[in-house]
Amino acid sequence: MTHAGLHAVADALTTYMWDRDPLEATLVGFREYDAGLADLSVAAEAEFRQRRHELRKQLLEIGNDELDAQDLLTKAVVLAVLNNMDEFEIAGMDEFTVSDFPVSPSSALLAYVRMIRITNASEAAAYVQRLGEIPRFLEQATGRLALGRKHGLTPVAHLVENAANQIDKYLASSPDVFELPAPAGWDGAEAWKAEVKAVITAQVRPAFVTYRDALRNEVLPTARDKDHVGMCHIANGLERYQALINAHTTTKRTAAELHEVGLQQVAKIQDEFRALGEKVFGISDPSTLFKHLNDDPSLRWRTREEILAAAETAVRRAEAEAPKWFGRLPKDVCRIEEVPDLEAEGSAPAYYMGPALDGSRPGTYFQNTWKPNERTTFDLESVAFHEAVPGHHFQICIAQEMEELPLIRRLTMFTAYAEGWGLYSERLADEMGLYSSDLQRIGMLAADAWRATRLVVDTGMHAMGWTRQQALDYMLANTPIARIDAEAEIDRYIAYAGQALSYMTGRLEIERMRAECARIAGDKFDLRAFHDEVLANGALPLNVFADTMRAWATTR
Repeated sequence: MTHAGLHAVADALTTYMWDRDPLEATLVGFREYDAGLADLSVAAEAEFRQRRHELRKQLLEIGNDELDAQDLLTKAVVLAVLNNMDEFEIAGMDEFTVSDFPVSPSSALLAYVRMIRITNASEAAAYVQRLGEIPRFLEQATGRLALGRKHGLTPVAHLVENAANQIDKYLASSPDVFELPAPAGWDGAEAWKAEVKAVITAQVRPAFVTYRDALRNEVLPTARDKDHVGMCHIANGLERYQALINAHTTTKRTAAELHEVGLQQVAKIQDEFRALGEKVFGISDPSTLFKHLNDDPSLRWRTREEILAAAETAVRRAEAEAPKWFGRLPKDVCRIEEVPDLEAEGSAPAYYMGPALDGSRPGTYFQNTWKPNERTTFDLESVAFHEAVPGHHFQICIAQEMEELPLIRRLTMFTAYAEGWGLYSERLADEMGLYSSDLQRIGMLAADAWRATRLVVDTGMHAMGWTRQQALDYMLANTPIARIDAEAEIDRYIAYAGQALSYMTGRLEIERMRAECARIAGDKFDLRAFHDEVLANGALPLNVFADTMRAWATTR
């Protein structure tokens, strides 16, 4: 039996989240928020802080003895979400984050608004209103950056240039990325399209021009250079970075601890490279192997179509094998699309966008096909298994389908859990026999090394003062990742500090709990059931996840 007071707090937190970010609400499927964009003002931040305070007070007034096991999980999740929001406010990213990666205002608009699906006249009208909010949104973003400069918070110069260049690319594009398709068969389509174009011409594009000019004329002159990319170079930077570590890993581990874990993992993976490199190429030295992987032109894609076809094949193969390893499968198959050209240059090799709850958008795996001749072939499958099947597509869709859980449990994305599952899925895919060749298994090791080096370079830059070049050199020396991807990744870590720490932190915890559950359950341990249980409760903070899995194993 559920606790009405607890579920009221959980539902209030969901409402808070949508009020805070109406665009995210739309993408998830809550269309009553279609007309809005986030309020980035200091006054709004204070209001949301007070709302969190009130929600936490209500939550802590509910005694644990009143709750059953699932409600105890809900309480823990709600409290962790509130705590993470506090940590992000301490970090204060609105006041120094500029990038062409979609964690800063202009790039987020360009990346996410295009994902909206307009299905009726009401949504179409609301979309016009949302477009009209863009000038206010970007003006507030400019104001927060100005406030940051007063407080010793500055972005990184080349990322500012990247963001400005991305806006230039947008302004030169045709058709405009904000010209979304009209609902099929709607008799008002032509008039609406004309209205959308008029708003874009009169308001949206001028707002982007103003924001771009502010980036170049106001932000860039005081921005940090490539030798000072880390948060340790801004006011209270180490405290802000620790807050991001806390939020993204759902642990209290320090930068120094995570840096050391990264060094240890890199060393272990180097040994695996030696063995597999000898088997595939007769090359046991990792640095020689990496050079071969990067220099051999036969290990590059030829066309965009070739990349997309390979991704399709890998995902469908994984879907066919999955029933042997999972008792519960998502209802819908994973859609596969290319990363749009507008965002491809600064984008990751691939990413996954979960489905909208209203059914307007399916779960979609986006494969980056930009400059195929510069992209390596051997790492495609590991990324597909991470982002799509059995990775994020399973994790996100299964959680969303659990209608018996409060909405906050079905939607919350604790990064360490979510990305830990994605990275675990890459190794699980090897157990499942999904890799098509030992060359693709080298790609699995490359992806593993990539995530391990993240622990080193993210903490290196943001806590230890590493330059961008130091971080890039370390990643290139310890992974076979192509330079084009390594540079994009390093810039991502600069722009989105701490997030990259979540992958290996979460993966190691899932593996640790798998081993512990196997010890506890003994002969009763069932790996298929373990996977179902990992995905059965939605995303959890790592300490709560460990307790939950331990309790499950005991009941076996």
